[in-house]
Amino acid sequence: MDTPPTLSADSAIETSRRRRTAGAAALASAVEWYDYFIFGIAAALVLGDQFFPTASPVAGVLAAFATFAVGFIARPVGGVIAGHFGDKRGRKPMLVLALTVMGVATTAIGLLPSYDTIGILAPVLLVLLRVLQGLAVGAQWGGAMLMATEYAPPGKKGLYGSLVQLGVPIGVVTANTAFLIATSVTPGAAFASWGWRLPFVVGLLVLVLAWYIHTRVEETPEFREAEQRLAAQEKAQSGERSPLREILRNHRGTVLLAGGSFAVNTATFYILITGVLDYTTRELGMDRNAVLMVSLVVSCFQLLMIPAAAALSDKIGRIKVYEIGAVGLLLWAVPMFLLIDTGSLLWLAVGTFVGCFFLSVMYGPQAALFSELFTAEMRYTGASLGYQISAVLGGGLAPFVMVLLLQSTGTSMSVSGYIIGLSVISLLSIAVLKRRAKA
Repeated sequence: MDTPPTLSADSAIETSRRRRTAGAAALASAVEWYDYFIFGIAAALVLGDQFFPTASPVAGVLAAFATFAVGFIARPVGGVIAGHFGDKRGRKPMLVLALTVMGVATTAIGLLPSYDTIGILAPVLLVLLRVLQGLAVGAQWGGAMLMATEYAPPGKKGLYGSLVQLGVPIGVVTANTAFLIATSVTPGAAFASWGWRLPFVVGLLVLVLAWYIHTRVEETPEFREAEQRLAAQEKAQSGERSPLREILRNHRGTVLLAGGSFAVNTATFYILITGVLDYTTRELGMDRNAVLMVSLVVSCFQLLMIPAAAALSDKIGRIKVYEIGAVGLLLWAVPMFLLIDTGSLLWLAVGTFVGCFFLSVMYGPQAALFSELFTAEMRYTGASLGYQISAVLGGGLAPFVMVLLLQSTGTSMSVSGYIIGLSVISLLSIAVLKRRAKA
């Protein structure tokens, strides 16, 4: 029997809408993470000298990494604010606002005078702008993730969610590429003086994407349905609903388990892209551009692994795939740093390659997994808060902790121990989530 023309046309329009929404969400994630990651690279390479010049080299790096960590502390706040309004007013407005704030803050960092020019005001403003970056990325992830997963066709929520997760390796690749270009066109003193600013100024282009999403992308159908239910509920109860209050009252355990389950992933990721960059160049004497190139190539590999892991989770289950990645990080923590400590570019590549393989196995299904832990009425708040808690516990402090451990113990095995400890926390959290899913 022939398909009715109207039905076929409606199906084509819906498919086009899904692809446009998923593509816009993935692109939003990529540019947001690019803006966020260039700060981490700059913190490892130049921010200590530019904004904390009175300190020793190690203290300057610690100060720069502490500023880097401030952004992570702000991320849950951004997630809570955007989650509250995103669950009440829509996913799209919060995503547009997050992109706008990130674009403005990142460009301002690129234009910010150094300590030599305006004194103590320079690091103060740097910290404030980093806070804005943290608020923005905390707001962005939930909006982009839900725009993708809530528009996903049946049986493909993991794969569609992974398109947003791809923003992380794309952000790493573009951020590293931007700094490789900046160091090549502004060698030596020119890079330290002004060349490092170029990758930040490019962040202004994110405002164009914000405008596109605002004008061309529609709200998700799941939120529209939830909005109608909530309107009727609020009318019947004669009061306004608070998604955050509902999460904290009835679902805080799920939020904490989600955060704990992902802590090792965020910590290991930032150790590899930021902490190892400082360690290999400052302590092991490796070439900066060569280390950046390794990070870039490994991140390109993640572009293949993340959707593959997500697609596998659509077939065999999110938790099962997620758990494999966490076990892998626990087992690889010691061999990874033994390879890095050789100072060989080849073994650095092997160590980080395998580490990023296990990161990808966890990261692929994570968006769909977190979205499925909560109902549509509180999903933005709950998923964002769980993810950003893991970012604070794991990611934000990881490079800072890594430098402190190396300085106090003199061995990278202490960093491996840190990763193993977080792996245990993640596996315990996953075990509880598994038991709850079976109940």
